[in-house]
Amino acid sequence: MLIKSLRAALCAAGAVAATLLPLQSSHAQTEPIRIGFLTVRTGALAAGGKQMEEGIQLFLKERNNMIAGRKVELIIADTGGNPAGAKTKTQELVERNKVHVIIGPLAAFEALAIDDYIRQTKTPIVAPSAAAEDLTQRKPNPWFVRTSTSSAQPNQPLGEYAAKTLGYKRVAIIADDFAYGHETASGFQRVFEDNGGKVVQKLWPPLNVADYGSYVGQLKGNVDAIYAGFAGANGLRFLKQLREYGNKLPVLGSATTTDEGILKQMGDEALGVISGSWYSAAIDTPESKRFVAAANKEFGADPGYYTLGAYSSGVLVEQAAKAVNGKVEDKEAFMKALRNPGTVKDARGEWKVDEYGNPVQNIYIRKVERKGGKLVNTVVKTYPNVSQFWTYEPKAFLAAPVYSRDVPPSKNIEP
Repeated sequence: MLIKSLRAALCAAGAVAATLLPLQSSHAQTEPIRIGFLTVRTGALAAGGKQMEEGIQLFLKERNNMIAGRKVELIIADTGGNPAGAKTKTQELVERNKVHVIIGPLAAFEALAIDDYIRQTKTPIVAPSAAAEDLTQRKPNPWFVRTSTSSAQPNQPLGEYAAKTLGYKRVAIIADDFAYGHETASGFQRVFEDNGGKVVQKLWPPLNVADYGSYVGQLKGNVDAIYAGFAGANGLRFLKQLREYGNKLPVLGSATTTDEGILKQMGDEALGVISGSWYSAAIDTPESKRFVAAANKEFGADPGYYTLGAYSSGVLVEQAAKAVNGKVEDKEAFMKALRNPGTVKDARGEWKVDEYGNPVQNIYIRKVERKGGKLVNTVVKTYPNVSQFWTYEPKAFLAAPVYSRDVPPSKNIEP
């Protein structure tokens, strides 16, 4: 009798356990998907941070805060635009808030600062703007995927365009003295020089420089154009002071130098600036027009680099969450889906993720023009399906040092 009673009790316990498993799984699915969002609200990069927040908010509003059948809890953290702040806020999101995925940070140096921690904790991270080359090149992080571009990716086609289409032979470079500025300028330099041009000067103002007057005074006059590589509000201040000092040379630029987020504050000093980017609010497609109209309705301004970067991160997270049937708690499966999404489509067009976690996508050569009473980045040429390695063989590309202040070597710099 005792044995029968024990058997009955064990069977009952087993039945309860069996019913609890699906209940526990179901309970996990009813919890919100927690997205940590690293942004910048103060300092030189705050304009981009504001756009990033607008991008993710627009994405979630359009979906009624639902992804893959689950509610979304967005937890925003301000890094202050510095490496220490980025690391502290990342740790809080992972350890206190228990986020399932992080979108951010904004700057390349912030992404580099949290790289080891992301690897150690195996936290999926989707980068909407942080473009540090080696995060998707020589030191790829398996828990990292990017929705924008590597730093040099849009500037390599621009180098070819400057040499082949514009016929420029000599260019002076001035760019922010941090990783993003170094890498954007170096990507341009390498391809420009491979196509017969010469970069004859490089100037590196600090990211938070108070005034560009002394740098404008140093720019060589015997060049065909100036390449300006700036982020945040620095492009606005540089272009304004360049023209105020009477310098009328043509200007080439990185995507962020005349990004839509700052272009709205510019005047005639920006007219004619030619840049390379993976997006322009002037792309003439139904999806881009819909996105631009939605952003204007919601925020009263055209979306740009940072807006679409964050919005696209939402698109990628949604696509991956659907691929794992909403089970984002399975970190390995979720990360695999993030890095292998197949074709993704948003306002820039269609794109895919390469084996290193970086998009292969169209790169647009843009020229600032005034249309309808406002400045716009008109698309003048499209380079389709551009890799972060440009036309170079990936193995050879990766064998060389990462782009930096002096890579490629400044062999043409004149005294």
